[in-house]
Amino acid sequence: MKLKILSALIMTALLSACSPDNVKDGDTADAPSDGGRDNQSSGAQVGSIGDGSGAQGTALSAGQVVSYDKAAINDVNSVLAEKVIYFDFDSDQISQDYMELIAHHGKYLAANTDMSLKLEGHGDERGTREYNVALGNRRAQAVRRLVLFQGADASQISVVSFGEEKPVALGHDEEAWRLNRRVEFVYEAR
Repeated sequence: MKLKILSALIMTALLSACSPDNVKDGDTADAPSDGGRDNQSSGAQVGSIGDGSGAQGTALSAGQVVSYDKAAINDVNSVLAEKVIYFDFDSDQISQDYMELIAHHGKYLAANTDMSLKLEGHGDERGTREYNVALGNRRAQAVRRLVLFQGADASQISVVSFGEEKPVALGHDEEAWRLNRRVEFVYEAR
């Protein structure tokens, strides 16, 4: 119990340090050459919430566009294009690699109150069906808590668990299992 509280406090501290104030307006040193696209006029910025270091295994690619405009959810160059969080075996703990991505999704929802998000939890084929449904739910709930921390409203977010019923990889090996242990972000206009 104390470990969970300590983990929650550490995550809170890390996410508190993550703010758009860390991205400087007009800073184009990291801007991708995209054929003349004007990121400044659209309010989009290049960078990340945290330290911007993509070399440490973060889920985000360097140079992705950070924008919370409503259309950003469909932009393949946006950080919001990544809509899957992966988990370790038999775990609902969110890896540090995905904290920044989840923060971006939370800020997007907070900025777009007319959007809703369904978090779909999944597990691999190992374990009973009941256990995997419960584990998928715990995974989706963990992501939900972090999205809410960014200012999204609880009414915008729903959670569903499919357990092992909707695999994306049909193999019976570690690679297939790794791909099936996930939470998917599914957006809809309200």
